[in-house]
Amino acid sequence: MRNAALVLGIIAGLIGLVIGFFSWGLIEVSQWIDEPGLISWIDHPQLIQIVGLLGPVMAISGGAMARSSAQAGGVLLLVSAGGMMFAFGFNFFTMFPIVMAGLGGILAVAARTPDAH
Repeated sequence: MRNAALVLGIIAGLIGLVIGFFSWGLIEVSQWIDEPGLISWIDHPQLIQIVGLLGPVMAISGGAMARSSAQAGGVLLLVSAGGMMFAFGFNFFTMFPIVMAGLGGILAVAARTPDAH
């Protein structure tokens, strides 16, 4: 279970990085253009930028921690999934990192004993 959490967390973090880079860039470009009402549909652009940076980093670090400290890694994975869900919503582009980080977090928290080798 710890190995599955490791793999799911790292993959979720890498996919989340792409979404985070895109969302950060979209907000930056829209602020450079300075067109009134261009990003009016975005409620909290700073929150999206912060979660776009920290969410994938927490998923990667939680996945990396899943083997040595499963509960701490699982909590990081669950916080990452929740943050991405809150900031980006659940849609076609975000469903894979959210579900992978959430499942990895559940597996890591549930792994109380070391994996059998």
